[in-house]
Amino acid sequence: MSSESAPSPQQLLPSALYAIVDPTQSRGRPLNSILQDLLKGGALWIQLRAKETTSNEFFQLARAARQLTREAGALFIVNDRVDIAQATQADGVHLGQDDLPLGVARRLIREKIIGISTHDLAQAQEAERGGANYIGFGPIFGTATKETGYSGRGLTMLREIRRAVKVPIVAIGGITENNVTQVWEAGADAAAMISDLMGAENVAEKVRRILSLRQA
Repeated sequence: MSSESAPSPQQLLPSALYAIVDPTQSRGRPLNSILQDLLKGGALWIQLRAKETTSNEFFQLARAARQLTREAGALFIVNDRVDIAQATQADGVHLGQDDLPLGVARRLIREKIIGISTHDLAQAQEAERGGANYIGFGPIFGTATKETGYSGRGLTMLREIRRAVKVPIVAIGGITENNVTQVWEAGADAAAMISDLMGAENVAEKVRRILSLRQA
């Protein structure tokens, strides 16, 4: 996607699967190898999260990921770091509640995609009013990969959020191949996964199975 034009809803929803790549979940495998397998399986929406790396390491990972995602025609989102998103020509950035404010980030990256993590109705509505291109919502079932400070929000609250906002919703937190259809049925436009994808023996095949569930 061109980083110089505002994203359309179609560009924002390349897939019902939002794959998050995190070096801490690689189990010793090269991150680029996992990313290549995700893309080979058909993942078209990739976020790089590297909270425990130095800025230089994050930049190097992001630069390599940008090249691979560009070749595959996939959207590439950088977690937290607006500067790294800019430096690597990422398609956008995903920000948490404690990160750079949405309005400030928008002034810096203008037409690029900005996603905002939300955990309740008020946060979701505020993100939509502020101009977020999509919201992350969760944790839906809790999570083993990130300490959010929030208990599982559940499918009932996800349905409430769906009724309240019009922007795309990416559900996150404890989502696996076994429960992802429940999340889609509750109103999420996409489901974010980390450990269930990165821990798979055959990552590409895992992606194919998950995407096939959406088409069933």
